[in-house]
Amino acid sequence: MFTPQGPSLRELAVQALSSVEHGYDLLAPKFDQTPFRTPDSVLEAVEAALSSMGPFEDGLDLCCGTGAGMEVLREVCRKSVTGVDISAGMLAVGRERVGPGGASAGSEGPLLSWVRGDALALPFTSAFDLVVSLGAFGHFLPEQLPRLFSEVHSVLRPGGRFAFPLPAPAPVRSPWYWAALGFDAAMRVRNALWRPPFVMYYRPFRLGVVQRELERAGFEVELFALPEFGRRTDGSPRCRMVVATREG
Repeated sequence: MFTPQGPSLRELAVQALSSVEHGYDLLAPKFDQTPFRTPDSVLEAVEAALSSMGPFEDGLDLCCGTGAGMEVLREVCRKSVTGVDISAGMLAVGRERVGPGGASAGSEGPLLSWVRGDALALPFTSAFDLVVSLGAFGHFLPEQLPRLFSEVHSVLRPGGRFAFPLPAPAPVRSPWYWAALGFDAAMRVRNALWRPPFVMYYRPFRLGVVQRELERAGFEVELFALPEFGRRTDGSPRCRMVVATREG
């Protein structure tokens, strides 16, 4: 699962015993060499789906990490692209890899900005017409979703969209189901025994809960199948794009 350029087992252990912020600061230089980075196949599918809905003017990558979503946004946004993340280390790697503030290096395009901030207390007003998030929702407990979605609602202009991919749960017979179950169980034990907590769970972010909380926050929710990932045996999509529109 890890390339030779990725973190060692010892480095992962140190990171896992840190806080979320400090753990990602430590992981940042090697993050893109781990399976935690959003796969290119997902990025390409999201970009294709957003291109059919856009173009957009100003985009925000929520919990941007090293900037994989920033690269998607600068293809569909014309004016500006902002990344926000709690980890200064991840932002530093993203700036170096994707580009500093201003237009991306060597090309015309949207202005890029990198902002250190907490997704539960976003430092923006109604500044965006598109917010995306790719692979970060495991860092939020179910009881935090109302606040998270309220913050996203507050930074969108009326009619703005909050979009993110949401894979279908793995079937019980799949090894991925048991791997996710085992990972979440290990994290719960770790957080019961060690402080500070490291919040990272794969299973609680489910479509029914997400759709209900988005609607409570004032969004109109639409679901789009991402055809690149096919369908399950029951005919349901393997991966959907959730698009929540701020009403008005």
